Amino acid sequence: MELTHFDSSGNARMVDVSEKNITHRVAIACGKILIDKLAFDALTHNTVKKGDVLTVATTAGVMGIKKNSELIPMCHNISITHASITWDVNDCALPDGRYEIACMSKVECDGKTGVEMEALTGVSIALLTVYDMLKAIDKKMIIKDIYLKEKDGGKSGHIENIV
Repeated sequence: MELTHFDSSGNARMVDVSEKNITHRVAIACGKILIDKLAFDALTHNTVKKGDVLTVATTAGVMGIKKNSELIPMCHNISITHASITWDVNDCALPDGRYEIACMSKVECDGKTGVEMEALTGVSIALLTVYDMLKAIDKKMIIKDIYLKEKDGGKSGHIENIV
């Protein structure tokens, strides 16, 4: 299998997509953060001194999606047609007493290359923002399980990652 991000001399390069067809592309990425009860209560009661955690993290995630090509060197600058960050706040404590907050990033475009990296960047930046906003309350948060849940469009068509 040929590595697409290297030229014949082994130098890194951006993949040439000029001959590819424009198709509708969709990618969904997921991830989680585990926080303690004190941080969970502050988040759900909106008492964090830095502000509304999930609103700020949502904005940061969308910004991450839009800035992806500036963060990951070989990614193309893509014209995003839709981007969203959504949250699932589980109010039942896990056996270890932590609370799990799940994040999902969905990105769409009509283009020659996919939006998987944009979706993964969006969920990562959103979760990192939650961490930043709650780190004064919880020093032991864990970000975990960041993965591409689903993609559609392009040559490979629909792919779903069941976790």
